[in-house]
Amino acid sequence: MDTHDREGLIEGVLRALTVPMEASGRHVHLSREGVDRLFGPGHRLTPVRDLSQPGQFVCAERVQLCGPKGVLDKVVVLGPERKECQAEISLTDAVTLGVTPPVRLSGDLDGTPGFVLRYGDRVLCLDRGLMVAKRHIHMPPADARRLGVEDRQRVRLKTLTARPLIFGDVEVRVRSDFATAAHLDYDEANACGFQKGDRGFILP
Repeated sequence: MDTHDREGLIEGVLRALTVPMEASGRHVHLSREGVDRLFGPGHRLTPVRDLSQPGQFVCAERVQLCGPKGVLDKVVVLGPERKECQAEISLTDAVTLGVTPPVRLSGDLDGTPGFVLRYGDRVLCLDRGLMVAKRHIHMPPADARRLGVEDRQRVRLKTLTARPLIFGDVEVRVRSDFATAAHLDYDEANACGFQKGDRGFILP
């Protein structure tokens, strides 16, 4: 086996034993009612780029996220529409806004504080849905079996990055319509020196 073949074999083994990592910035999800309130009745979100998770996409629409002490401008809207509005931010963003939201998985809205969204002169006031995104790993059932993990299992993730770290309390989310990817927020991505294309090992 020549050097090129050995390198290819090693790369294949590493890819089989690791998961791709992604950095997820602040964003909002909107309900049908939320879209109507901010952009006008009947408005349809405008897809501009697909995300790694099937059916999810970045929209052209941007909004202002307002807190008691500050504002975040040009916050991206992700589609498709959801049953309820929510906003996912980092702890650094929370300081800027002057809020202390809980760390939650997307969709877990019970006990989360409210927030305000603006688009031009339109305002949407919500009584819950603001959270700091909890680090997690999406994967379909086949990859979960291959890697020996189960839905809602909490694992550690060792990053193969410029500043390697081991993140604890990383929740595995298994669903047939998921694509395998570990999601960190920008605070976590910056801490480990993440760059696009980096991968990580799942540890028990």
